[in-house]
Amino acid sequence: MAHTQPANVGREILRLALPALGVLAANPLYLLLDTAVVGRLGTAELAALAAGAAVQSTVTTQLTFLSYGTTARSSRFFGAGRREDAVAEGVQATWVALAVGTVLALIVGVFAEPIATALSGHADTGALAATWMRVSAFAVPLTLVIMAGNGWMRGVQNTRLPFLLTLCGLVPGAVALPLLVRRFGLVGSAVANLLGMGITAALFLVVLTREHGKYGGSWAPRWDVIRRQLVLGRDLIVRSLSFQVSLLTAAAVAGRFGVAALAAHQLMLQLWNFLTLVLDSLAIAAQTLTGSALGRGGADEARAVGAQALRYSMIFAVGLAAVFAVFGRQIQGLFTDDPEVVDTLQAPWWLLIAMIVAGGAVFALDGVLLGASDAAFLRNLTLFSLLGVALPIILASGAFGWGLTGIWVGQLAQVLARLVGVVWRFRSMRWAVAGVSDGRTE
Repeated sequence: MAHTQPANVGREILRLALPALGVLAANPLYLLLDTAVVGRLGTAELAALAAGAAVQSTVTTQLTFLSYGTTARSSRFFGAGRREDAVAEGVQATWVALAVGTVLALIVGVFAEPIATALSGHADTGALAATWMRVSAFAVPLTLVIMAGNGWMRGVQNTRLPFLLTLCGLVPGAVALPLLVRRFGLVGSAVANLLGMGITAALFLVVLTREHGKYGGSWAPRWDVIRRQLVLGRDLIVRSLSFQVSLLTAAAVAGRFGVAALAAHQLMLQLWNFLTLVLDSLAIAAQTLTGSALGRGGADEARAVGAQALRYSMIFAVGLAAVFAVFGRQIQGLFTDDPEVVDTLQAPWWLLIAMIVAGGAVFALDGVLLGASDAAFLRNLTLFSLLGVALPIILASGAFGWGLTGIWVGQLAQVLARLVGVVWRFRSMRWAVAGVSDGRTE
């Protein structure tokens, strides 16, 4: 196995980041197509899809540790020259995905209608959404299997194959989508989603079977490994939940300022989510290279990975921020021509630009610390920045009438708080624990 030397770090980051970006962008692009196709059925079907997709997205988003946590552990073994153990992490993560995914699928399937009704606030919409959810529930364990597959394959520094496997499922699902929706209505959307996820998950399992079979390793669940994965997952789940609380609160407060404010908030939020895909792809590359470096005992190399990832991420971030600053009106015009919404965007837009610049550093160093399995620190930092910094400002915006600007001041404040925290942690080197233990730092 070739070791990554500091001089080659930049090239390795781009090699891993570009396919990772494709994987990250695939699902949002498919959802846009799904929305467009279902939207032609009518408003009721579109509202039902929104409610159902929100449930499935929330369920799977909280379990990203199956990808990020598995990468952190797998990459350490890979760096230590123990590829067979790196692949074995994928076996255990897949057991977790199947077990947890099956339980969640049963819960969603059984309680689909009351959950959807509570979200939509309308019994007819809830009943319609439930039909979609009962079919899509079968895709939950498949989605988690795909997450686990991405996790161990990133750990062995292969991001190209996961991208190809994702396309192998996404393209047939996208082609079948309009045909199935035309034939079966809203349920056709769920069937197309299930088809695409099923193909991709099956291909990930084929690759895992071939890789693990080379070493003749055991396929049995190993509780000691699963327990360590769940401990790491616990911290990442708490972190994800704090993001959800902050986002839901911000949307609720924005709604109090009127339709224009809520529309402007949604527009900015979707743009921010898109921008984070680009920055997160670099973070994924930093994560796997950091874990690999620490696995072979190279703390200095891990620091070099972080420094180079930071430079690349800042270049991308500053470039993106410049585009949003210069072409702000044109970008806004792609989404809305409502003068009230455009007027509402003016001050918050510059806060978004500042978030992009600060986010360049935050995402890069997040990736380094995740690669070092420093999840407990990231959990605590995120809880403080979101619940201790952003949430009070957002709630104060609602209480004192600061409008959308106040809400996004809160969003910027949490990014800046995270920036201070990750920079301090990175410079301290307390995260750089070498070896192939569970890798948790205090």
